[in-house]
Amino acid sequence: MADQHAQSGEDSRPIEIPAIRWDEPPEGPVLVLLDQTRLPAEEVELVCTDASALVEAIRSLAVRGAPLLGIAGAYGVALAAARGYDVDAAAESLAGARPTAVNLAVGVRRAQAAYRAELVGSGDVEQAAAAALSAARELHKEDAEASARMAEWGLALLDELLPGGGHRILTHCNTGALVSGGEGTAFAVALAAHRVGQLRRLWVDETRPLLQGARLTAYEAARNGMAYTLLTDNAAGSLFASGEVDAVLIGADRIAADGSVANKVGSYPLAVLARYHHVPFIVVAPLTTVDPDTSDGASIEVEQRPGFEVTEIAAPQAPVAGGEPGGGIPVAPLGTQAYNPAFDVTPPELVTAIVTEEGVVSPVTAEALAELCARSQQVTDVVK
Repeated sequence: MADQHAQSGEDSRPIEIPAIRWDEPPEGPVLVLLDQTRLPAEEVELVCTDASALVEAIRSLAVRGAPLLGIAGAYGVALAAARGYDVDAAAESLAGARPTAVNLAVGVRRAQAAYRAELVGSGDVEQAAAAALSAARELHKEDAEASARMAEWGLALLDELLPGGGHRILTHCNTGALVSGGEGTAFAVALAAHRVGQLRRLWVDETRPLLQGARLTAYEAARNGMAYTLLTDNAAGSLFASGEVDAVLIGADRIAADGSVANKVGSYPLAVLARYHHVPFIVVAPLTTVDPDTSDGASIEVEQRPGFEVTEIAAPQAPVAGGEPGGGIPVAPLGTQAYNPAFDVTPPELVTAIVTEEGVVSPVTAEALAELCARSQQVTDVVK
C-alpha cells in the first residue's frame, strides 16, 4: 500500500520527532518513520501500513542505520501480524531488504520467533500479533539502554586514551539518534564528550555517495549545539597530516567473529590513516551487530548500491518527477559505469577498540570478542 507523509513545523531544538514509532490510528496500526531521505531540508514522517512499504523504506534509506534497522524489522513483523498478512513471508522480505547490516535480520527473527511461540502455545492469532509487538518494543527499549551504556564506556575510553579532554573527533557516516532507539552509537560518545565539555571539535566526513554525514550527522550536531566542521571524505588525509585528529569514532553494520568491521564505505581508509598517524580508531556498536556466524571480513556480504547514486546528485527533499534512472542532476557522462559499494571492511588489527554496551574489547581478537558475547549472554540468562 502506498505510504503517506505528514510534515512537522520547523524549529531549531534537538530532534523531537522520533526516528521510528508505532501508532494505532482508527484505520489500523502503522509504523511511522522520520524519512531520512528528506533531511535536512525538511522533517517529514513516512507512514508504513504494511511490510512491503517498510521494505521499500529500508531499501531507499528512508530508515537506515544498523540498530534502527533491527528495530524496524521487528516492528515490520508485528505490523504484518497485526494487519493479518503472511508473517513468514513478510519476515523473509524484511530480512533480505539489505544484506550487510546483521541487526535487520536479528530484529526480524526475534519478533517472528515471539509470534510463532505464542501461536503454537495459544493458537490465538491476536495474541501472537501482540507477542510480536511486545518483542519489537522490548528490542526498541533495549537499544535505547544500550546506547546510553555505550556512551558511558566510550567516554571512559576516550578519557583513558586521551587524558585532559579537548578531544577532536573524526566521524564517518551517521551514528546518532537517527540510527538508534536512543542517542546512537559513535555519535552518542561524541555527544557525551560534548555535554561534559570535553569535545573541542567534531570533524564530520560528508560520507559519499549519499552524504549521510553532511545531511544527517551535521544536522544532529547542529541541533545539539556541538562544535563541528564538515569535510569531504578525501580531505581526511590532510586533516590527519596536520595533527588535527585525536580519535576516529565510527559505527558498524556487521562485526564478524574475528573482529572485522563492516561500516559505511570510506571507513577502511580512515583506519589506515589512523594507524599511520598513531590515532585511535574506535568502533562503537551494540552486541546485536556482532555476528558469530560470519567468521571473518571476507565472509561479509557487501551491498552494492545503484550506480546513479554516484553519477547523479539529487536534492534531499524530493525526487524529480519522471527523471531516469535516479531523478538527479548528472555529474558524469551518460553511460558512465560506477563502482558503488555501500560498505567496506576494516580488519581487526586496524581497530584500536570495539565499544559495546557490555564493555570494551581491546585489543580486538576473536577470543576477546567471543568472551564478551558469552559473558553478556550469561547475564541475560540470569536476568531472564
